[in-house]
Amino acid sequence: MILTQYEPSALETLKQNVADVLTTVGEDINREGLVNTPERVAKCILQFTSGYNIDPVAILNSAKFKEDYSKPVVIKDIEFYSLCEHHMLPFFGKVHVAYIPDGQIVGLSKIPRVVDTLSRRLQVQERLTRELCQCIQQALQPRGVMVVIEAQHMCMQMRGVEKQGATTVTSDYSGDFSSPQMREEFYNQIRGDRK
Repeated sequence: MILTQYEPSALETLKQNVADVLTTVGEDINREGLVNTPERVAKCILQFTSGYNIDPVAILNSAKFKEDYSKPVVIKDIEFYSLCEHHMLPFFGKVHVAYIPDGQIVGLSKIPRVVDTLSRRLQVQERLTRELCQCIQQALQPRGVMVVIEAQHMCMQMRGVEKQGATTVTSDYSGDFSSPQMREEFYNQIRGDRK
């Protein structure tokens, strides 16, 4: 999902703000390498935050189908990129989702679209995990949902403690995934274990 149209006033405001930041840190915004930087950065920010005006539940509701299937549906290794709301630095990684249908399934591409929508807001990983789980539960009313996110945070790698390669794992679940056995089965699937 790429934002292709920009609100002109938002773009102009952001361009000026970026120019002000560059000037404040001692840069010359008229030098060759920086002439177009304020506009490029402004467009990036608008793209990285394009999820605010999109309803993730509506995405799922647009492709629901009746189906008599009641085993877990797992979509794993969904790449995502987001900005942490504390430092506006990227965090990124993989999202793994499972749901157990209760009379209806959803088009498989819709769950990655929801991941994109929710991750293109200023986020913290814990809230992103919870919002994905709640969104799928609300839209599909399945017997259960489970979401696991594995991510690296540049706010921990580029600044602060500067710990390279550290991964943060969060999870949320509902319904039938309250069972430890169901959760373990899901973890086995996302790890690639076959028993």
